[in-house]
Amino acid sequence: MRGIKVVHVPTTLLAMVDAAVGGKTGINTAEGKNLVGSFHPPAGVLCDVAALETLPRFDLVAGLAEVVKTGFIADDRILEIVREHAPALAAWDGAAASPEVWAALTELIERSVAVKARVVGEDLKEAGLREILNYGHTLGHAVELSERYAWRHGAAVSVGMVFAAELSRLAGKLDDAGVDAHREILGSLGLPLAYRGDRWDQLMSAMRRDKKSRGDLLRFVVLDRIGSPTRLEGPDPTILAAAYAEISEDAPTGRAPIAL
Repeated sequence: MRGIKVVHVPTTLLAMVDAAVGGKTGINTAEGKNLVGSFHPPAGVLCDVAALETLPRFDLVAGLAEVVKTGFIADDRILEIVREHAPALAAWDGAAASPEVWAALTELIERSVAVKARVVGEDLKEAGLREILNYGHTLGHAVELSERYAWRHGAAVSVGMVFAAELSRLAGKLDDAGVDAHREILGSLGLPLAYRGDRWDQLMSAMRRDKKSRGDLLRFVVLDRIGSPTRLEGPDPTILAAAYAEISEDAPTGRAPIAL
């Protein structure tokens, strides 16, 4: 049955906006996240938002991290919608959600899928442009490995995006307002903004095995400004450590991860 056409019917928010779209297949190993896999684009993807009515709150919130990511890299209207509806989304109860919240969630899914589909359509096998979809994922995948995949993907990516924003700022790219927007929007959804300060060496080791690394050269997706992603190759280790210090749980701005 190899090569058979497949239609994806995702039933979680994370699957709708991320895993079902793009054609990647992969497995996690002891060495890291998604390091073994192939490409097999689906013949189609059917997102029935009614499936989200019974999705547990933390699973919906974790999926919103990937939605917010597409807002930061390509569509600031996504960020506006999340800001407007954050309290209701953070307290998700599909059966009790208002028509307005359902409409907002549907638009968020449509916009997020549109961003990913456009990028994947131009760069299926991640030769260049597709790397921007990994915003927040370099550290995020390392956090997942550190937690033996007990954290939800979106929770880890949320921490990774705040780290990437701090790294962008320290590299002289993103301004303070852009960094603050990450904390404001992700925090308003109840997503974690910080991680354990004593795990830095372990995280660095994991990041060096990330698929975006080239040999010992670490590569990160960062922002020049919101909506304008770029790559940062081989940043100074002192800048990396300084960015992590800003998101460690010992930092004044840190908060406990509540949506794992």
